[in-house]
Amino acid sequence: QVQLVESGGGSVQAGGSLRLSCAASGEASFYSTRTMAWFRQAPGKGREGVASFASDGNTGYADSVKGRFTISKDNSKNTLVLQMNSLKPEDTAMYYCAAMADWCAGGACYTFPQSFFPYWGQGTQVTVSS
Repeated sequence: QVQLVESGGGSVQAGGSLRLSCAASGEASFYSTRTMAWFRQAPGKGREGVASFASDGNTGYADSVKGRFTISKDNSKNTLVLQMNSLKPEDTAMYYCAAMADWCAGGACYTFPQSFFPYWGQGTQVTVSS
């Protein structure tokens, strides 16, 4: 059984940084080539894809975070990381780690519907104050 557990959320002032981690438990073979992504959901809004790390190693970012966020994957630790710099109040949201069911390539995996991601973590809250 696969479990995803996020950590690293918190409260920061605008311009600050946070580093989110997602630890995946289960078989290493599940994780090594699995497309992983970060989503977020702000109060009163729908869940949106933020960044993805594809099965072919490509990364992709939503325009709203491009140049500020960096997604990375450590297969030796089964960990997905989202480094968030230059945070803005509009980045305030619950952040979720997710794993895709199928193989995905390229830089747009985070744009796939959430139904393509059957594995989800419980979320970690990020609050950015102005």
